[in-house]
Amino acid sequence: MSLTVNGSFLFQYSLHYNYLESLLINAKGRQTEYTKVLLLVTSIDLSSNRLSGEIPQELSKLHGLRFLNLSNNLFNGKIPENIGDMNHLESLDLSMNSLSGTIPSSISTLNFLSHLNLSHNRLSGKIPSGTQLQTFDASAYYWNDGLCGFPLADCTTETPSPGLLHDGNQEGNEDWFENLCLYIGLASGFIVGFWVFWFSVMIKKSRRISYFRTIDKVYDWIYVKLVIYSRRLKSILPRRS
Repeated sequence: MSLTVNGSFLFQYSLHYNYLESLLINAKGRQTEYTKVLLLVTSIDLSSNRLSGEIPQELSKLHGLRFLNLSNNLFNGKIPENIGDMNHLESLDLSMNSLSGTIPSSISTLNFLSHLNLSHNRLSGKIPSGTQLQTFDASAYYWNDGLCGFPLADCTTETPSPGLLHDGNQEGNEDWFENLCLYIGLASGFIVGFWVFWFSVMIKKSRRISYFRTIDKVYDWIYVKLVIYSRRLKSILPRRS
């Protein structure tokens, strides 16, 4: 496994079948090999170094590692499937990268994990169920393309994650334009229909007279009904009082 920091730092780890562990560090043109203190390495912080490429699978062979921070880099690809082999891991921060795919199910076996941050990536799918993963705050999973499951929204609920708000706004703008066209069409149809009807009534005298007589009859009918109902209401109110 190799990691390069700004082109000047190389971290390499190897595990041989004879259980000989070694650590090679290239710094300032010098290469130093460590074979006796590897077990003392419990923390790696390579955050904010513009590291790129996929996270090496061999990193999970650091079984004694307790704290791993690779945040704010340019890592892509998937989270190593065998990350659950780092069974002593207490803190894992992979936020602010370009990681994609699903969260490996093996991560739910990290029983000592007390801090997790996978936000600001491109992860998707259901969050694996496990005692540890469901205890973290939802902010540990924010700003991913399609993560779902507790503590986020249920996977059966079509609720866009924060990482999809831009696309949602674009769809909303398209819906607004379609609604505007619909309203304009309805208004134009009403205006045209109204004037066609009015012109057809006014152009012929007999039709105009018939139209106004109909309006008078409707008015008289409504007026009579209102008078009858008002008198009935007046006759009922004194009795109740």
